[in-house]
Amino acid sequence: MDYLSINKSAWDKRTQVHVASEFYDVAGFKAGQCSLNPVELAQVGAVKGKSLLHLQCHFGQDTLSWARLGADVTGVDLSANAITQANALKGAVNLRAEFIESDVLQFGQVNKRQFDIVFTSYGVLCWLPDLTAWANTVAGALKPGGVFHLVEFHPINDLLAGYAYFPHGSPDIEQEGTYTENCDGNKSTTVTWTHSVSDVINALLMAGLNIELFAEHPYSPYDCFEGLEYVPGLGYQRLYQGQQVPMLYSIKASKCKGSDD
Repeated sequence: MDYLSINKSAWDKRTQVHVASEFYDVAGFKAGQCSLNPVELAQVGAVKGKSLLHLQCHFGQDTLSWARLGADVTGVDLSANAITQANALKGAVNLRAEFIESDVLQFGQVNKRQFDIVFTSYGVLCWLPDLTAWANTVAGALKPGGVFHLVEFHPINDLLAGYAYFPHGSPDIEQEGTYTENCDGNKSTTVTWTHSVSDVINALLMAGLNIELFAEHPYSPYDCFEGLEYVPGLGYQRLYQGQQVPMLYSIKASKCKGSDD
């Protein structure tokens, strides 16, 4: 099964929907709004004058938001349509950025550049069959002393929706719509994999990175699961038997200053 071609086709299709959506609010972004959320802004901190690699960057809003904050940014994404839209958006807001069309694992095999920061966020890991190769991609792209930041949806939400929590060898192949308000029921075939939180942490540790922070968060900035409740000023929560379910988790991991690949 050529999962890359299947998922590339799905994300090429989704990109056209997303660019036109209220969810992404491209007009607001062009007017100066930041697309980044408080969770990642607080965790990553100041980026001015630093090189930043954004893996699975979609059509570049978050990448360009980091550029607005002073980072020297590079974004990588599988979708050709996403990279085309990212370059168009870059021109529209007059920011410097490099966008690369590539599967993240294939990018890791050829990338020779190292960065101060590697960043990825929100719904990225389920598209990857091999966390070992992914973690090695992250480690290889970091300068000695560089820092990796992940903000991801907590997999317990998938468990509550009926998916596996622990990896089971084979991917989930489904006909899915997308998460924006204008999807109009259009569906594409997608191929995704289950990864437990411990699998993510262990992959990063095995790649030689030091885990400096692991945090779980009870609120999501996005209303992208069924049954969420909005809490003003905090975001969206899910209650299970009256108790909050973790919506996100975040990891900060560093590369030792004495190490190099």
